[in-house]
Amino acid sequence: MSVCYVIGAGECKKLELKKENGDFIIAADGGYIYLENKGIKPDIIIGDFDSSCKIPDGENVIKLNPVKDITDMYAAVKEGVDRGYTEFHLYGACGGRIDHTLANIQLVASLAQKNIKAYIHDGNTVITALTNGSLSFNSGYKGYVSVFSHSDKCEGLTIKGLKYTLENAELTNSFSLGVSNEFIGIESEIIVNNGTAIIVYSL
Repeated sequence: MSVCYVIGAGECKKLELKKENGDFIIAADGGYIYLENKGIKPDIIIGDFDSSCKIPDGENVIKLNPVKDITDMYAAVKEGVDRGYTEFHLYGACGGRIDHTLANIQLVASLAQKNIKAYIHDGNTVITALTNGSLSFNSGYKGYVSVFSHSDKCEGLTIKGLKYTLENAELTNSFSLGVSNEFIGIESEIIVNNGTAIIVYSL
């Protein structure tokens, strides 16, 4: 399955892209500078470039009006969705302005609700979302994993193979019951029967 990579202008602690045949790379606004520094050529550059010290030129540049209702990251992801991609890896989507970080977490949640996979990479941490489904991890994962309810509540929450387990529990968006769980060196799984959860885990 082909992947769409989107690189934003937020903090980018680690940028490791392994572009395969059919993959697509989009630079959102100043994110193209990260790619430029790595010698990676984006397929499209899109943004209003209010966070850039220079505006790139070229046929693959889409310039947006800075007066708009969506973020540059949202516009970049929408471009990928319109091209048929169903798996996204976002870099430069955290740090800097906290409101943009929250907007990107909302974006990942909205994609999960459309059955589209999306992962925010922030150094050795990944943020993703899960709607009415399951997420599995192999035994090689180490460190922490946290589960938060994005919808008013997540019903039928089951956590297997982690230090703290749950069976058919309910998680609300006003209580952090699912924070700071841990991988323990075995296969694990998070299941949500009804609702959207934000999942944060270590690589």
